Amino acid sequence: MDKVVPMDEEYIFEGSMIISQTDLKGNITFANRKFCEVSGYKVDELIGSNHNIIRHPDMPKAAFAKMWSTIQGGQAWNGLVKNLRKDGLYYWVDSEIIPVRNDNEEIIGYIAARKVASRKDIEENKELYRKMLETEN
Repeated sequence: MDKVVPMDEEYIFEGSMIISQTDLKGNITFANRKFCEVSGYKVDELIGSNHNIIRHPDMPKAAFAKMWSTIQGGQAWNGLVKNLRKDGLYYWVDSEIIPVRNDNEEIIGYIAARKVASRKDIEENKELYRKMLETEN
């Protein structure tokens, strides 16, 4: 039986980077071992799933709209993201997402590298995201 944990309990991780790669629509094409460990999903559950499988409901839509606009425009995006694990715990990451290009310089996907977010950055972003969510509702 799966353990159900309230979404206000944080999962703390340390160590190596979480790496994933997606196609143009955000469907996961690669997930490293750390991503599986931290998200609580097996690799075969992640591959082919949309990256929003780990989206926490506390994340404002506007934050992701800005991210998509930036990476689809060919630029790198960096920001803090609160993610939801399979078991209901959440975790914060400092993310950098960059476009992957083919030999013709066309964007063919995206790669993301994520590390543990600092407590200071988390506290600053919690308040910002809360205010953004209020305007969305």
